[in-house]
Amino acid sequence: MKNTSNKIWTGVKILFAIFMIMGGVQHFLKPDFYLPFVPDFLPLKIEVIYLSGLIEIALGIFLLVKKYTRMAALGIFLLMILFLPIHIWDVFSNTPAIGTHKAALIRLPVQFLFMAIAWKIKQFAESNLK
Repeated sequence: MKNTSNKIWTGVKILFAIFMIMGGVQHFLKPDFYLPFVPDFLPLKIEVIYLSGLIEIALGIFLLVKKYTRMAALGIFLLMILFLPIHIWDVFSNTPAIGTHKAALIRLPVQFLFMAIAWKIKQFAESNLK
């Protein structure tokens, strides 16, 4: 049973890493898409977008390196917490950054799902150290 669980969570980890890397790359390919997500009080919006993309790419890559999987998963979890207020704000905004209220309502629980996956990957990596 543990072997099956290992295979499943290894697969989830790989898919999640690819998702993070591709998401980070999108920050460089389509930075204008992310502009509405950056709060107005932050200066250097484009730089914030590039930096967050770089962080997502790095965390995705480190998720695939066994030695750093735990730290990368925790980093993704914390990054998702950092982004959470933006997604909550989007739900109540008259003009959601993600486009529509329906998209904002869908995106919010997805954010919690990503947080849960990152946390579970962290726990999975910890259990494989023992």
